[in-house]
Amino acid sequence: MALVEIRGVTKAYFRGTQKIPVFEGVDMDIESGDFVALMGPSGSGKSTLLNILAGLDAPDEGTIHVEGQEITRLSSRQLADWRSRHIGFVFQFYNLLPVLTAYQNIELPLLLTSLSKKDRREHVMTALEVVALTDRAEHYPRQLSGGQQQRVGIARAIVSDPTILLADEPTGDLDAQSATEILTLLQRLNREFSKTILMVTHDAHAAEQAQAVMHLEKGVFTR
Repeated sequence: MALVEIRGVTKAYFRGTQKIPVFEGVDMDIESGDFVALMGPSGSGKSTLLNILAGLDAPDEGTIHVEGQEITRLSSRQLADWRSRHIGFVFQFYNLLPVLTAYQNIELPLLLTSLSKKDRREHVMTALEVVALTDRAEHYPRQLSGGQQQRVGIARAIVSDPTILLADEPTGDLDAQSATEILTLLQRLNREFSKTILMVTHDAHAAEQAQAVMHLEKGVFTR
């Protein structure tokens, strides 16, 4: 059984009474340890698929199993608990809270757990070390470059040791050098720490850094 099994997933939105299909009957498998880049034109449903996989949105039809658990049957409360344990999300625009330091931003997901303050600190410092930002722990987002802010975002995503890392255009707001550093970091998380990663990107160069590239167009996956 694959780590992630997506079967027959269908999603549509309504604009007034007009039904706008996003994708229909999508199937996809992600194996443990995969680093998959997902490409496709704007509006093809790439980000929608990430949100569904993260339990932030629900499919109209179909099932999603992660580690054998069918997440499409979970209640909102069960999904929130499941997400906190299994999903790390990396956003294009970092989504850091400006009033919190890098350390505090990374610690946020752990505040939902039963970890002690000491254990939380160990987790945060380990994550900071992985992204090479231990010297920026007490800096606020405004004191960090875009690349450093994205590294804080990645540290926050991995601090709870999630089952899968979902990255939505993680280099989309970065200059070329910072983008390369972020992609190198994602490769390292995949190779050294065996993180399973699904990355949405418009950038063919970014996609080349993954082990496999899938294209989503008109609701159909191709490799």
